[in-house]
Amino acid sequence: MNEYLTLEEDETALDGEFEREPVPVARRSDWKSFVGMYAGEHAAGTEFMIGPLFLTAGVSAFDLIIGLLLGNFLAVLSWRFLTAEIATHYRLTLYYQLERICGRKLVKGYNLANGLLFCFLAGAMVTVSATAVGIPFDMRMPRLTDTLPNSATWVIIVLITGGIISLVASRGYTIVAKAANWMSPFIVLAFLACGLVALNQLNVNSFSDFWEIWGEGSDPFPGQTKFTFVHVVIWSWLTNAAMHIGMSDLTVFRFAKTARVGWATAAGMYIGHYMAWIAGALLYAVYLKSPEAIAVLSQGETPPVAPGPLAYNAIGMFGIIAVVLAGWTTANPTIYRAGLAFQGIFPKASTFRVTLMAGAVATIAGIFPAFAMKLLGFVALYGFILAPFGAIIAFEHFFFSKLGITRNYAEYADTEFNRAVFFAWLISFFLFYFISIQFDIFLSFVIIPAWLLCGTLFLVFSRYLHGR
Repeated sequence: MNEYLTLEEDETALDGEFEREPVPVARRSDWKSFVGMYAGEHAAGTEFMIGPLFLTAGVSAFDLIIGLLLGNFLAVLSWRFLTAEIATHYRLTLYYQLERICGRKLVKGYNLANGLLFCFLAGAMVTVSATAVGIPFDMRMPRLTDTLPNSATWVIIVLITGGIISLVASRGYTIVAKAANWMSPFIVLAFLACGLVALNQLNVNSFSDFWEIWGEGSDPFPGQTKFTFVHVVIWSWLTNAAMHIGMSDLTVFRFAKTARVGWATAAGMYIGHYMAWIAGALLYAVYLKSPEAIAVLSQGETPPVAPGPLAYNAIGMFGIIAVVLAGWTTANPTIYRAGLAFQGIFPKASTFRVTLMAGAVATIAGIFPAFAMKLLGFVALYGFILAPFGAIIAFEHFFFSKLGITRNYAEYADTEFNRAVFFAWLISFFLFYFISIQFDIFLSFVIIPAWLLCGTLFLVFSRYLHGR
């Protein structure tokens, strides 16, 4: 039973987003809402981006197909047995739950970093949608190495696209979930169609032909990191590290009826992060055989990765619409999460206003193509920064009574800054970031060690500084 839920809240708190109180029974949803939301969020425009980026990293057939199977399964387990379990026990947002443990001053810094990183991620999704919107206007597409906008047309299209997405996100969780459910079947069908068309264009007539598309792998394209089997497994597991082991999706799963709803994330992982990534890679494999791409490669450069044109070349106008909607359904919940993070900094502001603010930041970020073009590296950094804070919540939930530490210490002691949390995160962050840089280790590889160390240090420091 949820110890924080009261009958009064169940009967009266039926409106709003419950930013600082448990979600009442009347507002909880079953697995159907979450299947649609996760399928829509993770069968997204960025999947058209990530799939091709795997090819630029020189993956082999085994690494891609089997590595993605295993890595995505680990992600589902993380959501189900960590995030959903804790979310349905307390039914609080990540931000309010952290505030009770860390203190208001410390959590404001986290909320700022979290909100901005979510905005930058949403900005990458706005970028993806804009590559489709710009096709009828004969817009010049950003290249893989582009950092700044390349035309006024690009800027205008991003501003319009991001503005519309932000308005939908500002309407709250219910509207975000409904939008995902409406659009996800169309998007999934589009990914499937793109994959099938690409297979035909590649003259694939058997599984062995399909396997040979990637073969034994290749050298990475200029400026890209070589991906092995371990890279694929770890990266696909921890692509959403901030959301599962980092506990950001407490904000979403607090609306779930039971923790079993966590299995609904499999819809996102295996429709989106498996089928859609492979479909996107197939589209790029077709493009790499074109005279334009061959000419670029002959100059020692990487051909552009623009999701809109890739989908349009496969299935025409249907592809343009699919990419626009796919970016939309991913950016919506991401901006919603960012808005809740900013609300932790400005608790008196309405969810509507802070979400619009988050949408504005995301739209500005979307103007700069670098967030989308360097998505593999950005997602690794984003998870590395945020995921260890999830260890604070997880380790307290599972071990506080056994080790005699004080639960929700900041709230209990009426302090605004929990030193145990701060030093645990600081030490784990700088130690493993130094290791990553010093020994040239892919950042995703040190997320789990940093998460474990942060949680362990939090318990040790809490026991030493606070006791029970």
